[in-house]
Amino acid sequence: MAIVSETIPTELQAEVNAALEWFNASQSDRFDVTGIVDAELSIQSEEPRELRLVLCGGDSCQKQNFRVSSTSTGFTVTFAQDEPSSIKRSAAPQAELDPPPGARRNWLNSVLQQQSFTLLVFYRGFW
Repeated sequence: MAIVSETIPTELQAEVNAALEWFNASQSDRFDVTGIVDAELSIQSEEPRELRLVLCGGDSCQKQNFRVSSTSTGFTVTFAQDEPSSIKRSAAPQAELDPPPGARRNWLNSVLQQQSFTLLVFYRGFW
């Protein structure tokens, strides 16, 4: 089962920053990293590293897979295939009872300031 962590390990911080910068360059909204999926597998993998990041920005959160390799001038980032080669799963994706910590935190704070109340709907454990 996949493990989603809000904390980015220091060993992966530079690669995560490069992937986020690369992703944001092609987006109209600015996204932030709110989680990483199976960080330990990414740490143990050889280059190019496969990162599965939870990104939130604007009114959406999404999981994106990146392949990051180091170069003499920094990092090269591309989208990775849907499932990293080091992770093979046949079961349905893991349902989360709540969004990962930090997801939509800024959105919720801004909506609460504008509205009298806010209704959040979670459907069958998926956010």
